[in-house]
Amino acid sequence: MQILRTTEQATELVWRWRCRDASVGLVPTMGALHEGHLSLARTSVGRCDHTVTTIFVNPTQFAPHEDLSRYPRTLDADLEGLRREGVSAVFVPESDEIYPPGFSTSVQPPSVAQSLEGEFRPTHFQGVATVVLKLFHILPTTHAFFGQKDYQQLCVIRAMVRDLNVPIEIVACPTVRETDGLAMSSRNRYLNAEERIRALRLFAALDAAEQAVRDGQRDAAEIERIMQATLSADGPEQGVDSIDYAKLVDSQTLQPIPLIHDRAVALIAAKVGSTRLIDNRLIDP
Repeated sequence: MQILRTTEQATELVWRWRCRDASVGLVPTMGALHEGHLSLARTSVGRCDHTVTTIFVNPTQFAPHEDLSRYPRTLDADLEGLRREGVSAVFVPESDEIYPPGFSTSVQPPSVAQSLEGEFRPTHFQGVATVVLKLFHILPTTHAFFGQKDYQQLCVIRAMVRDLNVPIEIVACPTVRETDGLAMSSRNRYLNAEERIRALRLFAALDAAEQAVRDGQRDAAEIERIMQATLSADGPEQGVDSIDYAKLVDSQTLQPIPLIHDRAVALIAAKVGSTRLIDNRLIDP
């Protein structure tokens, strides 16, 4: 497994593979890898001739008050896990390799970025879209693999690729969960034992939304009320500490819907202790 430090090394290697008509998969990460990340790498290795993973904690997607400085960095363990999965190369750039002195260009994210996370983290998707487009240029792979756990991010990247005619296939992979249902996240390691139990309210709220639809409920506002009640039931001693949103929206546009007629997506962002968690589920009527 090759370790790449510069953009020149990364681009040269991928083009060498592409000139041999090889398919190349890209798995962008910020490190602190868990089974969710490794499952993306495993899927890419199984589908493509070569796989390159990136490990870069992108500063432009963090607001000043967010957790950039405490975001976990576990590079040695990350590299060992990727080596076991059969990844061909890992791109591990320093920040100034991605954002050189004088850098002042950014990507205006598509309209699907405006709601939900866009309301609570207004600069987040600009940072995501910018770094992902840069990685697509630095590493001109044939495929890129993203998890559905970050559902709105997946929608943003798909729209950006479509709108800007980026010649890459975006592959969505299912959310990977712990045995009790908690969506795997690098931020889960911030939770203490008591918070870890309360974090299961997100999974329970998604279950409640899906069950309501199975029972015939079609009113989106009522389904959202059920999710919110499940998240906060019994107060912060047993539920989440705060809810940013618990919404049922159109699965493509992420726009509000009054009634569920077609596939929708339930999305939640909530804080447990000081840790902000997100989760989602696609729901069919």
